[in-house]
Amino acid sequence: MAEVSEARCVLLASANGELRLRLNLSLTGMRWKVCEARGGAEALAQMEEFRPEALLIDHWLPDLEAGEFAMQIAAMYPWVDLLWVDGEAAGAAKSPRRHELLHALRETATTEPADAAANEVVAIESVISEMAVALIHEDKSAVFTAIEGMVGESKEMQELARLIRLVAPTTATVLIEGETGTGKEVVANALHRLSARASKAFCVLNCAAIPEALLEAELFGHTRGAFTGAVTSRTGRIEAAHGGTLFLDEIGEMPMALQAKMLRFLECGELQRVGENEVIRVDVRVIAATHQHLEEGAAEGKFRLDLYHRLAVFPVTVPALRERMGDISALAEFFLAGMGKAAPRKRLTAAALVLLQEHHWPGNVRELAHVLERGAILAGSRAEIGVEEIRLRHSRR
Repeated sequence: MAEVSEARCVLLASANGELRLRLNLSLTGMRWKVCEARGGAEALAQMEEFRPEALLIDHWLPDLEAGEFAMQIAAMYPWVDLLWVDGEAAGAAKSPRRHELLHALRETATTEPADAAANEVVAIESVISEMAVALIHEDKSAVFTAIEGMVGESKEMQELARLIRLVAPTTATVLIEGETGTGKEVVANALHRLSARASKAFCVLNCAAIPEALLEAELFGHTRGAFTGAVTSRTGRIEAAHGGTLFLDEIGEMPMALQAKMLRFLECGELQRVGENEVIRVDVRVIAATHQHLEEGAAEGKFRLDLYHRLAVFPVTVPALRERMGDISALAEFFLAGMGKAAPRKRLTAAALVLLQEHHWPGNVRELAHVLERGAILAGSRAEIGVEEIRLRHSRR
C-alpha cells in the first residue's frame, strides 16, 4: 500500500537561496505548504518528516549528485511527483496539481530578482556554488569520506561514504554486507550518528553470539517465569532501542522460527515479550549486517526470502581490504595513532609498509589492526616497527 503524502505540500531542494525564495512566494500564493532544503541529505530528512506531494530538485546539489539523488527518491517514494527546476519530470508519479507546480517554475524562471540586493545574493551564491564544485572535483575524499571511524580515500570508500550520507537521514532499513573484519559495525554507527535518531539509543545484538534458545527473549524481552531461569522480567533489545537504532549483527545466524517474528515486527512495528500477550508498539530503525550471501541462503531454504527483501531496502557493501590496498597507509597511521594514546607512538619503516601492502589480508581491517598491535609489542622500546616485527598469517618468519 502506497504512503499517503501530505496534501498540497511541496519540498524545494536547492542550494540557491534566491531560487527557493521566489518559488516559495509563488507556491504559497497558490496555497501550497512549502518546505525547503539546501542539499540532498537535508531533503531526505524533510521527506521523512513531511511526506510531500511533490519535490522540486535543482540540477546541482552541494552534497549529493542530483541525478542519483532523484533516482533514489523515486525508488523510496514512488508516489511523489519529482520535477527538476526547469520543469522536466524526474520521476514517474504525477501530481493532480502538477500544472500549478509548472506555473510556479515558469513564473520563477521569467522573474528577475526584485532589487539590487537580491541580484547580489544570486551572484554570491553562484560564486559559492562554483567554489563548492571546484572543491568537490579537486578533493572528493574531503567531501565524502569525512565520517568518524571511516578511514581511506579510495574510490570504494568514497562510494560507501556517499551511500551512508544518502540513506542515514531516512528511516529505511539498511543491510550491510561484507566479509568478516571489514568494519560493518563502524558503518552501522555512522548511519546512526548521521540520522535524526543520533541522540537516542544505539543497541547492538550479535545474533551469532547468543544461544538460539535465548535469542528470542534477548530480542523481544520476557516476563518473569516465561521460561526456566527467568526469575525477573526483562526488556528486550528492540524495546530498549525505542526512538533509536537497533543493529543486528550476523543476521544470517538468526533461527528460521525467529525470522518470522522479526519479519512481523519490521512490517508492523509491534512486539510481544516472551510469556506475555500484551502488544507493545515500538519506534525503532533496524540496521542489519552479514558476511553471508543471504539471497543465496534464501534460495537454499536457509533464510527467509521475504525477510531478506525487508532488510535489504537499502543494501550497502563494505569493501574487503584487498579491494582498497591504497588505504593501507592511512589505516596504519590511524591504528598507530590510537595505540599512541596509551604509549609512545610508533611508526612503520618504509620496508614494513611495503610488506603490509603486499599481503592479501584475508582477515581484512581487523587483521591489519592486530598485526600492527602485535608489531608494536614486538618492537619494545624502539620507535619504529620494522619488517621483523610484522608477523603475517601464513608467514614463514
